[in-house]
Amino acid sequence: MSELLIGYARVSTYEQDLTAQRSALERLGVAPCHVYTDHGLTGTNRARPGLREAFAACRDGDTLVVAKLDRLARSLRDATDIIDEITAKNVKLSIGGSVHDPLDPVGRLLFNVLAMVAEFESDLIRARTREGMQVAKAKGHLRGKQPKLSAPQQRHLVNTYLTGTHSTTELAEIFNVARSTVYRTLQRSEVLASIRAVPVRPARKDSQ
Repeated sequence: MSELLIGYARVSTYEQDLTAQRSALERLGVAPCHVYTDHGLTGTNRARPGLREAFAACRDGDTLVVAKLDRLARSLRDATDIIDEITAKNVKLSIGGSVHDPLDPVGRLLFNVLAMVAEFESDLIRARTREGMQVAKAKGHLRGKQPKLSAPQQRHLVNTYLTGTHSTTELAEIFNVARSTVYRTLQRSEVLASIRAVPVRPARKDSQ
């Protein structure tokens, strides 16, 4: 049986597209029917069904092909586990056309160096993301979950409630929110907080 090229491609989010990686694998000689993919999974997640299928498709002497190393692994530990697995299956690894034989000490060393670089790049991305979030938070651009109602709408809801003309269910319908939102708005209202022991009236039975 002739040796096969088994391709693997991955993107981290569902919004991303696999076309570029598929095209790269095809240029590297991988037949489309031998390409396995994962969509919406990060490189640090080993529970990747497409990757497992790619490993299962590899036979003695085959070559696992990826367009870039970070599509396969984003940490040194993960890369080491993968190289151990393909070594046990006597499978070579092609990264962008550069073939690494894990049975060769030099090939294994080069792969580990590349894996360290991939992990370093991943750490940099995480650090930049955290730094960006801190800067945004300091500037007031990053906030927690925003309320369903704006401040004027919340005041209007509270004032309407205080008139006693509408139940909480009716208020929810009027403001197009869930009753739980009405309850929270009333409970944190400064107006109600200033009135001692003012309970939030439950919805009338005839309003449900």
